[in-house]
Amino acid sequence: MDTKNFIAEKLDRDELIRLIEYHNRRYWDEGEPEIPDARYDELIRALQKLEPDHELVTRVYAPAVAGSGKVRHLRPMLSLDKAYSLEEVLEWAKKFARSEDEELLVEPKYDGISANFDGRVLSTRGDGELGENITDKLPLVELETAGHTGKVDRPVRGELVIRDDDFKTLYSHIRKKGGGVYKNSRNAVAGIMGLKEIAEMELQGAKITLVDYNLVSFRVKYSELAAKWEELRRQLEALPYPQDGIVIKLADSAYSASLGNTAHHPRGEIAFKFTNIRRETRLIGVEWSFGKNCLTPVAELEPVEISGTTIRRATLHNIQNILELGVQIGDTVTVERAGDVIPYIVSSTPGEERRSPLIEDCPSCGAKLVRRGPELCCPNPECPETQLQRLAAAVRNLGIERLGEPTLRKLMENSGVRHLGDLFELTAMDLLRLDGFAAKSAANLIEEIQKARIVNDYQLLAALNIPNIGANVAKVIFSHTDFAGLRRMSEEELSAIPGIGPERAKALVSELAAQSEYLDELLGAVRLIHAAAPAAEIPTVCFTGKMPEKRSYYEKLATAHGYRSADDVTSSLSLLVAADPAENSGKLKKAARLGVKVVSLDEFLSMLSPASAPIAEADGQLSLGI
Repeated sequence: MDTKNFIAEKLDRDELIRLIEYHNRRYWDEGEPEIPDARYDELIRALQKLEPDHELVTRVYAPAVAGSGKVRHLRPMLSLDKAYSLEEVLEWAKKFARSEDEELLVEPKYDGISANFDGRVLSTRGDGELGENITDKLPLVELETAGHTGKVDRPVRGELVIRDDDFKTLYSHIRKKGGGVYKNSRNAVAGIMGLKEIAEMELQGAKITLVDYNLVSFRVKYSELAAKWEELRRQLEALPYPQDGIVIKLADSAYSASLGNTAHHPRGEIAFKFTNIRRETRLIGVEWSFGKNCLTPVAELEPVEISGTTIRRATLHNIQNILELGVQIGDTVTVERAGDVIPYIVSSTPGEERRSPLIEDCPSCGAKLVRRGPELCCPNPECPETQLQRLAAAVRNLGIERLGEPTLRKLMENSGVRHLGDLFELTAMDLLRLDGFAAKSAANLIEEIQKARIVNDYQLLAALNIPNIGANVAKVIFSHTDFAGLRRMSEEELSAIPGIGPERAKALVSELAAQSEYLDELLGAVRLIHAAAPAAEIPTVCFTGKMPEKRSYYEKLATAHGYRSADDVTSSLSLLVAADPAENSGKLKKAARLGVKVVSLDEFLSMLSPASAPIAEADGQLSLGI
């Protein structure tokens, strides 16, 4: 399932659940959100329409922290209902305002971790009723409340954040556990609160601010809210705190409390979520980076702060976008960032000194560049950088995780590697000739490359780098045919497959013919897996716990035996395979609650026939080739 390019309204209940749980894990557990908040809430709203009381809709979310126990809140710390437009905010206000003169409070929606200090114990929001005790983190925390900035010494409810100015100055040199710096303030707060020991952070001078929810608050009448909205928004966005929206609440707290709560949120408050945040800066250069089929312009900017993150680069998408914007180096540009997705330029104002960002010659091979639709492309099939990017994309499609672009570059320059087929012929000795490889690392990479010989048909088709034919489109194609059948199909037959159309069909027929000899070599080097049954009929399997091999290894093995891999435990899951079924993990608890069958890894492997075992040498050890 495509985790980014979905249409929420067209997904069924189980698909919505799988996507929501996947993105919850990316956001809350891994701190690496893949989509903007607005896109995530499309999924929640779609599920809410189908099943209003589903736990994923009503659950109060909070990041994982390293606490010393549970704390029950005297007053629940609920989440807030969300709005994405002023119209939705006004609709909420109209519903609860008793008159045109009803007073509202407009406040920042801070982007950090909700917390409560009761005078003794500092705790997170948790699930709204029970939070985590994080009192041990107090040495790092400074309170900002009315008339006081300093030690956390009074009861307060607020948000743990890193101020924009602190992130810019202090956190430019603070190293996180394991090395490297934090990429934004939200990740830094979550990362530090997830530490069991904070001594190293204290030594580095880390500081986290607990900002009182009541510190900044603008009072406005319901009748004036629409007229004053943009000015209020500008004032709030100018505050030195990371924010992801605006909180609007009824000023009359007794009346607000009388409205009560849902299981998820109080009725007397609502959160307006920023779908995007814009700032102006200057375009100081454009770098043309290589992709597998075209060159992509990347804007180099004078540094600008957006939501606690310093933005120095933004995408310009393609040459057509540059021409439509009329942007040139030296211009003042407006940069937009939605959530944690890549920033992009939305408009420009001519600067005093301007120069064109366009190029005519390939930066790698010097060939004259050509336009193909909105893209700028190098037509030279032997262009070293284009070959590298196409091979890197193919490697990603096959899931060879240890083989990154730097190593591929060395292999192309020193070992004559040009295509996927060349990779399958590599030995450990070839790798040991490269800088940075020892016997163990060389053996591990060769083993992973050899395991990639067991490949899904849709992965192999995607690895051919045919324009607009990625893994998801390939899955659609192979639900109607197999590889042999695909190579015989005409444009008309391919066009008739839902979602393919004439343009993709033409590209497929043309490229499959052009790459016919190369494809024959690949098919001779791999073991192809094809599952033609509709997805609903294929049993699903999910893996949990630390296993001897990478998760992708067992997922391929499962696919070879007719299973479809799932990321999470749902009621429709056929089997949960656990490294240790006696563990008390979240997936195992959920499986027990939903009645999903659980087996150990050994039991699962014994269920499979030896016919599809991974590729290995006869003695059970992978040959080093030396």
